[in-house]
Amino acid sequence: MDSFEINKIVAAVLVVFLVVFGIGKISDIVFHVEKPNTSAYKVKISTANSAKDSNTDQVVDITALLAMGNLDDAKKVWKKCSACHSIKKGGKNKIGPALYNVLGRNVADLNDYKYSKALTAYGKSWTFEEMNGFLKKPQAYIKGTKMSFAGLKKEKDRASIILFMNQNSDNPLPLP
Repeated sequence: MDSFEINKIVAAVLVVFLVVFGIGKISDIVFHVEKPNTSAYKVKISTANSAKDSNTDQVVDITALLAMGNLDDAKKVWKKCSACHSIKKGGKNKIGPALYNVLGRNVADLNDYKYSKALTAYGKSWTFEEMNGFLKKPQAYIKGTKMSFAGLKKEKDRASIILFMNQNSDNPLPLP
């Protein structure tokens, strides 16, 4: 191969680079686009603690909520809970603690179950309102709980389960 052919190859490569970059520069001049001052999509990010938000999110009328529930629906919804909890009198702890007599007792009150530090430090008792908030999204309601359940989004399901747990007790709490 002589130098003339090498010169042709080098010239061809240079022409390709000039054409590619030249077309880009010329199109930028011909089709000048100005960027808008504000972005088209605004993403709002909450800086508040999500556990605090879910605790104080809104005041729930627990009487109206419990009126939505019924025990027949609760038996269907309980199947989600029964994989980890027992509700029978004298029932043993499973992955989660036994829930017989749960409403009205202090959070993390069973001596034979190892609760997370978050539940042990919570320091409240299981009322209808507390149980509703916890069942909605456990990990957001009490940060650090080891309960990995996603929660019950439907109000009717939560109300039914709360009524079911209240019924499964030696001393059910009076309904509000």
